[in-house]
Formats: sequence, structure tokens, C-alpha cells
Amino acid sequence: MTTFPDFSFTLDATDWLARAGTITTPHGIIQTPIFMPVGTRSAVKWATIDQVQGIGSEIMLVNNYHSYLRPGCDVVEALGGLHQFMDVSLPILTDSGGFQVFSLGLGMQTDWGEKLAKITEEWVNFRSYLDGSKHFFSAENVMNMQCALGADIIMAFDECAPGGSTHEYARQAMERTHRWALRSQEQWKVNEAKRKLEGRHPQALFAIIQWVVYDDLRAESCEFIKNLDTPGIAIWGLSVWESKEDMYRILDVLAPILPVDKPHYLMGVGTPEDLVEGIARGIDMMDCVLPTRIGRHGEAFSSYGNLKIWGEKYKFSLEKISMLPGFETQVSKRYSLGYLRHLINVGEATGGVLLSLHNLEYLLLIAKKSRQAILDEKFAEFRAEFWSVYPKK
Repeated sequence: MTTFPDFSFTLDATDWLARAGTITTPHGIIQTPIFMPVGTRSAVKWATIDQVQGIGSEIMLVNNYHSYLRPGCDVVEALGGLHQFMDVSLPILTDSGGFQVFSLGLGMQTDWGEKLAKITEEWVNFRSYLDGSKHFFSAENVMNMQCALGADIIMAFDECAPGGSTHEYARQAMERTHRWALRSQEQWKVNEAKRKLEGRHPQALFAIIQWVVYDDLRAESCEFIKNLDTPGIAIWGLSVWESKEDMYRILDVLAPILPVDKPHYLMGVGTPEDLVEGIARGIDMMDCVLPTRIGRHGEAFSSYGNLKIWGEKYKFSLEKISMLPGFETQVSKRYSLGYLRHLINVGEATGGVLLSLHNLEYLLLIAKKSRQAILDEKFAEFRAEFWSVYPKK
């Protein structure tokens, strides 16, 4: 068990590498494994907070980069922090915004005649994708931004090296990330002391394992990051640039050396198969924008693979979205494919809302049923049942 002020993680059960745990935060308890819906700009796209909570969400994510640009972390703080600003009672995790800074900037030439982001040892200089204005993120000010936002769990600042980085550059980026992790940790401690004096709830810092597809660097980074005095640990860069084969292989490398007493957060992962395979490799927390992104464009998860609802074959269909028993969502129980197709094809926002909520609820059900299978020491059977009907890619 790892314990910090108002934050604790208890490992309730294991079944081989799969884990069931309980995270206690200032705004509630989270039972793991868990999937976290993403509220990029302080809202889950095309869904209300009540709808997000109504499908069983126990925690959600808000993006620091977008909060910083609009409306501004100072504005959110003045309006009571994210929980009051959004009127949400769930625990909230904020990411550092590093991925957005790097992915929107490096190598991209603009009308202003320069790259959108430049790295130095001290910070990352970048231009806003909105208006070209100049900004910088450092380990220290990113901690201060997340302190102002008031999330329960915050992330250290890290360098997001491109997936095709050479081993030499990947090592440089990893070592810089480790130095930034130490600086993030130091500023977090300063902010925690200030928050305590001001009567604000404490925040839990997660540091991030790097880098790319190199097994040796991933293992080396894990050894460094897990020994920091932080409540949790995160793994980045296995869902955007790398293949699934690389992701699973790296997780296999990391699983035996991840800290037992801290929650393991795999960042940016959100397909049904990746949840199941991540959990099988000791992952406790996952998030992704994918479920709502594809949902609002007419694509639905099912137990038998993704359905492109707009297709002509569903025009007269009275069937529902196909789900294994126990995985039926509120949407799949109620609406026909013919009706959902109609909503998508005529551009009714309701169609995107329903499919987004369905996709999120299915992932939440996978996490919930995985947890019960782990508690019952039947996760292998659960995993086999999933793959007995889900298409292998």
C-alpha cells in the first residue's frame, strides 16, 4: 500500500500480472482497473457531466495545455478549480500538456516562419496553434498550472520524442525527462506545502516512464521513475506512434519491474483489445479520446469488432449493437442500428452523443468485469472469452 495525504493505493488482488486495486483521492474512491473518459477542454465532447457519471465513470481527465490556452488556468482557479468550474464530483486527473506541445509543434512550419515548438534544457518554447502567440512550458510552471486547476492527480512534465527517434536521441530525451521529473517533483512539494497552508486538498503526482520502442531505455527509465517519491507511475508513448506489437512487447518488458505499491497508468490507450491486454500486463488506469472521437463520427465498439453505423446494410436493421451477455450498454439495449444510422446520416448530434456514450460505457464495463474476474481469480477465462469473438488484428 502506498499512502500520501488524502491519496492511497491498495492492491486488493492479483491474478498473474493482472491487478485489482483501490485508489482513494480527495474527491472519491476509484476501483481499478479503470478507464478514464477525457474532457479535453473541461468537457467530454458531446456529453454532459451527468451522462458521463451515469454510465459508471469513476474518474475523468482534463487537459492542461488546452486549459492553459483557454480559458486560462488562472481563470479556472478564480472560478474555484476544475471541480467547481465543471460542477463535477468525480476525481479528476490532469495531464501535463507536454504531448500537445510537442505533437502540435515539432517539425511543423507555420505562417510565422518557424516551428511551433523548440526544446531547451530549461523549457519548451511554443506558439499557440490558435493565434501564433508565444508561450513556454517548464517543469515548474506546468506544476503551477496543474496546482491552479486543482485536479486530484497531476502529471510530471516530460519530453514526447517522436516514435521514430534514434536510440541516441531517445536516450537524450529520456535523460532530459528524468531531470524534468526531478524538477517537477521539487515544485510539487513546494506547491503541496502552500496548498496545505491555504486549506486546499492535496494533489498526487505521477511521474512518467520513457521512451519510444527501445526495451533497454524503457527498463532503465522504469527503474529511475519508480524510485521517485511520488504516489503513482505512468507510461507514455505506446499508443500514438508505436504499433500494437511494440506496445505489448514493451509492456511485457515493464510488467515485472513496475512498482507493486503504486498505480500503473498507461496514457492514451482506449480500444477494447488494448484495455484487455493492458490489464493482463499489470495496467491499472487508461484513458483516450478515441471512444468519443469515433463515436461522434458514427463508429461503435461491439463485442465482435467495430461497426460503421452509417453503412447501407443497417438501413432497415432492427438489431441492436451486438454485445456479449453482461456487456450491454444503455444505448445497445435500447436503440436499433437502423435508428442510430438515421441519426448519423442526417447529422443529428444525438447520434454522436449516443455512440460516444456507448463506446465509453463498453470500456468501463470491460474494466469493471476485468476487476471482478481478477478478484475471482478468473481473469484468464475472461480474457479468453473476449478474444473468442473479438477480431484479431
